[in-house]
Amino acid sequence: MLRKLHGLPGLVAALFLVVLATSGVVLSVVPAVERSGAVVPTAGELSVADLAERVVANYPGTEQIARSLSGKVVVYYSRDGQPGADLVNPLTGEGISPYQPSAFFRWVKNLHRSFLLDDVGRILAGVLAALMVLICLSGAFLLARRLGGWKAMIRPIAGSGSPRIHAELARFAVIGLLLLALTGSYMSAVRFGLLPEGAITELSFPAEVSGGTPAPAGSLSALKSVDVNELRELVFPYPDDPMDVYSLSTAQGSGFVDQATGELLQYQPRSAGSKFQHWMARLHTGEGLWWLGLILGVVALTVPMLSFTGLQIWWQRRSSAIRMVESASIEAADTVILVGSEGNTTWGFAKDLQNKLNQAGKKVHCAPMNDLAEHYPQASVLFILTSTYGDGDAPSSASQFIARLEHFHADDGLKFVVLGFGDQQFPKFCQYAQDVDTALRSKGLKQMHPLTRIDRGSATQFQEWGEAISERMGIPLALTHNPAPAVTSEFELVERVDYGVAVNAPTSILRFKPVNSERKLWQKLLFQNRQNLPDFEAGDLFGVAPPGDRAARFYSLASSASDGILEICVRKQTHGICSGYLHSLKPGDRISGFIQKNPGFRPAGGATPIILVGAGAGIGPLAGFIRKNTERNPMYLYWGGRNPQSDFLYRPELGCYLDDHRLTGLSTAFSRSAEKNYVQDAIIADEPALRQLVEAGAQILVCGGRDMASGVRQVFDSILKPLNLDVEELRNDGRYLEDVY
Repeated sequence: MLRKLHGLPGLVAALFLVVLATSGVVLSVVPAVERSGAVVPTAGELSVADLAERVVANYPGTEQIARSLSGKVVVYYSRDGQPGADLVNPLTGEGISPYQPSAFFRWVKNLHRSFLLDDVGRILAGVLAALMVLICLSGAFLLARRLGGWKAMIRPIAGSGSPRIHAELARFAVIGLLLLALTGSYMSAVRFGLLPEGAITELSFPAEVSGGTPAPAGSLSALKSVDVNELRELVFPYPDDPMDVYSLSTAQGSGFVDQATGELLQYQPRSAGSKFQHWMARLHTGEGLWWLGLILGVVALTVPMLSFTGLQIWWQRRSSAIRMVESASIEAADTVILVGSEGNTTWGFAKDLQNKLNQAGKKVHCAPMNDLAEHYPQASVLFILTSTYGDGDAPSSASQFIARLEHFHADDGLKFVVLGFGDQQFPKFCQYAQDVDTALRSKGLKQMHPLTRIDRGSATQFQEWGEAISERMGIPLALTHNPAPAVTSEFELVERVDYGVAVNAPTSILRFKPVNSERKLWQKLLFQNRQNLPDFEAGDLFGVAPPGDRAARFYSLASSASDGILEICVRKQTHGICSGYLHSLKPGDRISGFIQKNPGFRPAGGATPIILVGAGAGIGPLAGFIRKNTERNPMYLYWGGRNPQSDFLYRPELGCYLDDHRLTGLSTAFSRSAEKNYVQDAIIADEPALRQLVEAGAQILVCGGRDMASGVRQVFDSILKPLNLDVEELRNDGRYLEDVY
């Protein structure tokens, strides 16, 4: 529902919003242009009486002096029976140039206010402003949900393409767009009587006027008491009429001034409602706040791009379903595939499954999970292929599935299979697939095959799942879908440091450099310190596929591109194809690989204390974080290995980091030493100090095996209990991050 509240108004109003935003960008420069050409006296330097005196000296036929919020002063006068208007210097009263409002800006303002359609257009503009409020609020909630909470809004955003651009622009612009939308909605509502107008009641002409000989404007006491920066308008009395008065309007109120005595008559201060209405207009237009106008102009520039990327995202989601091969009807289908996808990746797997089932003679109906029918009369198997969105939520094409499931009627012979897609690095790996599996079993449906989870779109895991389904259904089902491969680069091994052979746990630190092609001189100069490396940070992932295998394995990077090398720490696994391949490399050997960003595993910036916890090869990215800590912020490492003599990974480097204070403290535990300790024991030994660090706002990053990570979570839950905290709460605040395997 939230996604519909965001998407539907955006689709309907996109073109009109682009017109409003583009015209708003043009108008946003007006306050700055006016301010740049205005002479603004300092506070207390000039009174309204001084201004009137100097203007009259240069313009004897002065009828009115108006001052805009930007500081521009305009005199309206009559000369030889002809009216005129000049922009004047308030300090001298001399004319600067004839005053002629820009016809272009006036046209743009009418376009912005009413689409050049008078009241009908103003109503449309008001409705669009209200829709923009809805779009901003729903978008903010959607983005917070995607990133895992409001505090995560300041962290890097994962992804690429239109969804990434849309999210980044929205995060930057949402507050400014919401301000524009709210103030625009308010102004429209006031204009059409939906909200009370806060205008000052029109003053009646004073009942008593002295009628004496008019005094020079510069001598009038009421005008002397008003600073020129407070002036809005001063209307002069009609010539040769001693009973007429000055009409004075200021930022604080309005009144009349006796032209003989200088007395202020019938003064009325501005009401709170009037001031509020005035400030709402200023916040919308930037008038008198030229810097705010420019900021809002930059914010409005994002609307065309947000509209374009939003339409792209909508079209990609919509077209993903119709790109499937022709489906059987609901009534005729003997097999049903329902797909839950956020970025369309899952549809590729569904298409392959549908094709292979069709080849096996099945009549397949394929649709988004949101299109779950109430009944499939001929179906015997229901396949659910779904990803997980954000922190365990449903992807866009499955947001209504659980609700629709309440009205679903299944025949006794219908069995279901759930296949989940996700990334096992995240704590709620395939959580939505698990929720769907539970919901279907609760509905009374029977499983044909247990829930299976596919990690990072693994073609191998998908193929293995297909083989299992083939046996269950008794049909050939050779699934071959492999998502579009990443663009790889070639790297040469320049150094390796080997550990752990003596304790039967061979682990190597492998350092690579890119294989450089011929480059021009300027490229050599530009990249001489980066070795032409792709962009990456410690904690990102290096994808490697061993020869003859299309499925990449991922290794956490222990270096950043600025270090000039690509470094990974790899333990050789028993029967591990890729780890065995990497351990077989010798300096000079070359491999192909690619970078996969992992922004969800990064230490916080600034002076936040960082607690790093790892075991075995999990020390790799942690060592990279320490290496990057050139500002010497508090950083503590807890690491577990097997034997201090044979596999104390990064021992020389850690000693250097302690010496130069990039590493504040180091605690180690070795399971095959005399003490037989694990990293959890090292953490427990420092319980009081760690509790104080967490209380001071520390962030905890854990990297290593799942069993180790589970034990560390239990230990920290115990440590945090006196603080009425737990790991889950820290995780929700972005203060407990894991990279586990």
